[in-house]
Amino acid sequence: MHVLIVDDDEETLELVASTLRREGHRSTLATGPGEALSAVSEAEFDVIVLDVMLGDASGLELCGELRRRGVQTPILFLSARGTVGARVDGLDAGADDYLPKPFALRELVARLHALGRRGPSLRPTVLRAGAVQLDFTARKAFVSGREVPVTAREWDVLRVLADARGRVVSFDDILARSWGEASERTRASLEVIMSRLRRKLDAGDERELVRTARGLGYALELES
Repeated sequence: MHVLIVDDDEETLELVASTLRREGHRSTLATGPGEALSAVSEAEFDVIVLDVMLGDASGLELCGELRRRGVQTPILFLSARGTVGARVDGLDAGADDYLPKPFALRELVARLHALGRRGPSLRPTVLRAGAVQLDFTARKAFVSGREVPVTAREWDVLRVLADARGRVVSFDDILARSWGEASERTRASLEVIMSRLRRKLDAGDERELVRTARGLGYALELES
């Protein structure tokens, strides 16, 4: 596995790189956005490890720029900010995972292995199911050509389901990605949101956009 590590702290760079070397993996090191963008233009990586704070630069902005350039390599954020809001910001920027500092090296390696097995995250931007069209870039939803209002939280849930490409996503995974926590309160909120989405995105045909896997979670029935 070839990993790009982007961090402005030399100690962290060497710590992560040496750990990966012991596991038999290669690393390329970058201390800022310029070096990182140059690296991805010259080589293919299996995973990118990215610090949220890069001196005067923002890892969140770099992540967004990588995604805008079509880089679909899985990205794992490292950050001293471990709050729910910080994790959500990282995932919204286009990252695939988020690990707060200080972190256990064994956990970091395990997460990188999981991301490496997953491969590129090809996030669809426009999805269709019959008369329903979801434009995730513009955050606009249409049913039979008519735009329907979708709230920010509803888009968060739809994004999580869309990323699964038709696979069932567990209740807890949806809650962790959309709310940052899984609790009775957020579970109740999720049920309300799913009920609203079914009403809003009902095209009046037999196609069910949101499928419930009883006792497991939800999935989207979408066309590519």
